[in-house]
Amino acid sequence: MKTALKVLLASFAAALAWPALAALNVFACEPEWAALAQELGGDKVSVFSAVTPLQDPHRLEARPSLISRMRGADLVICSGSELEIGWLPLLFTQSGNDRIQPGSPGYIEASQFVVKLEIPKVVDRALGDIHPSGNPHIHLDPRNIAKVGDVVTERFVEIDARDADYYRSRAEDFNKRWEQAMQKWRQEAQPLKGMPIVVYHKDMSYFINWASMREAGSLEPKPGIPPTPTHLAELVERMKRSPAKAVVYSPYNNPGAAQFLSQRANIPIVPLPFTVGGTPKAKDLFGLFDDTIERLVAANK
Repeated sequence: MKTALKVLLASFAAALAWPALAALNVFACEPEWAALAQELGGDKVSVFSAVTPLQDPHRLEARPSLISRMRGADLVICSGSELEIGWLPLLFTQSGNDRIQPGSPGYIEASQFVVKLEIPKVVDRALGDIHPSGNPHIHLDPRNIAKVGDVVTERFVEIDARDADYYRSRAEDFNKRWEQAMQKWRQEAQPLKGMPIVVYHKDMSYFINWASMREAGSLEPKPGIPPTPTHLAELVERMKRSPAKAVVYSPYNNPGAAQFLSQRANIPIVPLPFTVGGTPKAKDLFGLFDDTIERLVAANK
């Protein structure tokens, strides 16, 4: 009797522990990749994002808690193209996790699977915080999300072949919903064609390209260099000659410079979500594009 009870209790304990053992641990550098992994992995994955929507992905401290998370990861998904160059290499080194090192199936550098914009012809630190292999903020073109999603699904299947049918089924469902959403977004974004905007940082380039908008200026005098009074004064004069329709910024940007230009050039200021969780409406990838388009169209009326 006691033996049977012990077996029953052991089986019950194993059943309780199974979800944790079964889940793939996904370490996403940015919220957009965490959201994509969750869409495709469902209850078979446990997803963690290193960066929050309010943090600058360029600048993050390689905290012990992040090293611990990466030590237990089965898959790491990052934008790459040196976006995380200041902190990611240290996490790789300190984690001691061979499964997720660059070049292994457990690491996805998302920007390597899309056509990148703004690849510099000259690499010179005097030009600011430029990325030699191109602009890394690829997630704001919805077509890129679909491309990276295919790669994520392939890696899920490779790492966890037992649940391959589950991952492929979720990918099929996601791709169908995403294609329908992209058709809707293309229609909704029609009014944005040719719309000139002032950005804070070069983090909106892929959306601008997708929506056929125009960058009329940047609050940063050079990428990664904070706005200066001289540069802002020059922007004000430029806006008098050729006004933009809006000045936009992301949640991790200080809004002060955007407010300055908005007030002096009489241009609407439009805070954008930039990533999943950046605004209340941008609670997932679909909401990210819904809200971004809605806010820009409203500013263009």
